[in-house]
Amino acid sequence: MLYHLLPPLAEHFGPFNVVRYLTFRTAASLLTAIFLSFFLGPVVIRWLTKLKIGQTVRTDGPQTHLQKQGTPTMGGSLIVIAILVPSLLWADLTDTYFWAVALIVLGYAAIGFLDDYIKLAKRDPRGLSAGKNCWGRRSSAASRRT
Repeated sequence: MLYHLLPPLAEHFGPFNVVRYLTFRTAASLLTAIFLSFFLGPVVIRWLTKLKIGQTVRTDGPQTHLQKQGTPTMGGSLIVIAILVPSLLWADLTDTYFWAVALIVLGYAAIGFLDDYIKLAKRDPRGLSAGKNCWGRRSSAASRRT
């Protein structure tokens, strides 16, 4: 967004020309992502803890993992925000490669959200399985293998 807003203003204030350089926008995006993570991280963790959105732990795993019971889950949402917000802010929004990568990130975020949702809603510590669809039924390909 800033890529499209600031360069036309360079006629009045020359340093805005630096936004045209990919290396500057990459560094600015990196710094924006770091600041978002540092400032939003504690807020998101407190919010998830307040909502009691906690991890369920498998009982057949190591006993040391039992202490992770109740650890806030869905922290991937913070990662997705820290990726997409700076990217939308500093990228060339007319670039089709940007939109392809943004859609891929959102697709993986949707899979992660579905996995965490299954863990929370069904209290199933295994989450999303490759052999099951999102409704917990075995897919036709998985049922043929068994």
